[in-house]
Formats: sequence, C-alpha cells, structure tokens
Amino acid sequence: MRKKVWFTMISLVLILALTACSSNTPASSSGNNAGTSGVSKDSETSDAYFDKGTAVKDIIAKASSEGKVGNWGLGNEYEVQALLTKYGQPTTYLSQAFDMDGFDDDSILLASAMTYNEYGLVVNAYDGGYDYGDKVGFIDMNDEGVAMLEDNIFTTKAFASENPNTVKAFIYASMKGWEYACENPEEAAEIVYKYGSSVSTEHQAYMASEVKKLIETDTTGASVTDYGKMDEAAMQQTLDLAKEYIKLDDSAAADKLKALSLEDIRDTTYWEGANASIDGNFGPLEKTSVSIQLKWLPQAQFMGYYVALEKGYYSEVGLEVKIVPGGGDIGETTAVYNGSVDFGVTWVSNLIAANAGGMDLLEVAQVYQRSGLVLIYKTN
Repeated sequence: MRKKVWFTMISLVLILALTACSSNTPASSSGNNAGTSGVSKDSETSDAYFDKGTAVKDIIAKASSEGKVGNWGLGNEYEVQALLTKYGQPTTYLSQAFDMDGFDDDSILLASAMTYNEYGLVVNAYDGGYDYGDKVGFIDMNDEGVAMLEDNIFTTKAFASENPNTVKAFIYASMKGWEYACENPEEAAEIVYKYGSSVSTEHQAYMASEVKKLIETDTTGASVTDYGKMDEAAMQQTLDLAKEYIKLDDSAAADKLKALSLEDIRDTTYWEGANASIDGNFGPLEKTSVSIQLKWLPQAQFMGYYVALEKGYYSEVGLEVKIVPGGGDIGETTAVYNGSVDFGVTWVSNLIAANAGGMDLLEVAQVYQRSGLVLIYKTN
C-alpha cells in the first residue's frame, strides 16, 4: 500500500511536470558574463534591469534579493536551485506560471524559459509572442555547469531484458528519424504539425530549429554526431544534482535515491548495438508492435519519432509503432511502468525519482544532449 501511494504521488508530480517540459536553445552566453543584451521593450531609458556585460553572479544576486527568480517547480527547479547555490543565494524561487506574463509585467526579474519554447515566445513577434527581440539576455545552465539531461528513451528493465532485438530496432529507427529531422528541421516541423501540433506553424518551425541544437550539441558545446549516445559525464552530473536537490518524503525512497548509481538507471548496450548496425537488422524481433508515450502534445520537441513514422523507418526494421501524445493527465513513467506503453520519453531526473520509488525503469538512449533551460532577463 505504501508503495502504491508513492507511485501515485510520483505520477501526479510527473504529470504536472509535463506542462513545463518544453524547452529550446538560443546561442548561449558564456563564462561569468551574461549573453544577449539590449534595451527594455517598455522603456529604453530604464535602468531597472541589467546592463550589457553584467556578471551572472550580480544578476542572480539582485533577482534573488528581490525574490524575483521564477521557476515552474514540479521537477523543473533543480538546475535553478543548483545555480542559486553556486552563487551563494538561497534556493527559494518564485512560482512561475506557464505563460511569460510574469516576466512581461516585471513580477519576475529572472524567469525560467526553455530555449525551444518560452524563450522563442518572448523574443519572437509571431502570433502568441511577446516581441522582445534582442532586448533580453539569458543565463545558460550548460555554461554554468549545472545542466541536467532532458528527453531520453526509456523502458522497463524487464521489457528490455525480454525484448533486446526489439529495443535495438526501435532505437535504430528512432535515431534515424532524429538524424533526418535535424538535417531537415523545416520539413520535420511540417510533419509534426500534420500529426496534430499544439502550437502555431511559426512556433513549430522555431522549435524545430532550436531542438536541433539540443540534439547535436553536448553540455560543453561540442558537436554530437552519434544521435542518442549517453555521455558519461553529463549523465553523472545529472545524477549527482538529482541526489542533492530532489526531495522525497518517503524515507525509503529517499535512501534509495542517495544510493543510486548510473548502472541503476541506464544500460548503454542497447544503444551501442543499434548505433553499430549498418542496416537495422537485429534478427527476429521479440515484439513487432510497440508504442511510445510522449511527455506532452505533438510538437517539434518530439520531431524525431514523427519523422521516423512518416518516413517509414520503423516499418523498415519490422516495427509497427504507435506514438502516444502526452497531456496533463498522463505520467510517462507510470504509463511505461504499468505496461500501458512499451517505451517513454522523460527527463533523466524524472526517471531517477521514479526508480527511487521502485519502478525499475531503464534509459536506453539519450536524445537531448544538453539542457534547454535558461534564465532570461530584460536589459537596460
């Protein structure tokens, strides 16, 4: 009973976290100096914000002292808390809504944004955008050394063990889809839109171009050509930060969290097998009809899977694949754990928390190679 209650709690938290899972990545800031800067949209003479070249520590100190560091919480807060800790600030933050109105009306001075989603809405002028252009700057979690890895592919340990050829074939075809999508982001955006986009065509195209950066660049800024690889250092950093900032009320789960190692949450052999194949032939498939649960509604955040489906990459390896969109009432870890679907897409931190609660999930490929979370601010 205790475990059942815990799973219900995990499910609720992760369901809510879905609403904040979108992100995108602009050109990044670097070092201790903030990135883009310009002039406040509302007042070109205002000095209420930040000047060009203001050090990150000073931006964070000002926003923190005013209680105006914003984040959605629900699992999105760990990187922000790690950043606040890095600069000697309390780990408290202001609850941020899922639109950017709080940033627009100055209720939030330093707001969380995903590079492929909220950041695009803030800077762009298309329908739904706030049209700030280059009048905002940002602090990149990757540059600050507090990045946590995001979207991956996972299943249960039992499913992977019982269906090794199917898992490899699914990874192979999915990564082929991601490679094509990154080479052709505009076409990928159109494909996703066709399958039921939740955002405008303009924002979908913007999102595709930014997601490409998260797929093909690692947390250090280096290029990634092996789609879906699990970078050891980035994985370990994610696990270490998860252990420090994820707080679990269940004492048994909290103890298990502290003891987790990378071997408890991922297995690289399936991706290595898929990546080594030149033709996607892995022998007889144990299961030919599979499904994957997304974190959220159809959008370019998941473009690789829709491209793989549209281009026939799944059928080429002998798989019939159903892509299941997420939503506010669906938890991807719970859906995979209870067998409703075979694969899922989640953040590594979600998988870590789920395994601390006893779900025995297994990451088999890491699609996003860097964090899409940034903190944005207006400039004087």
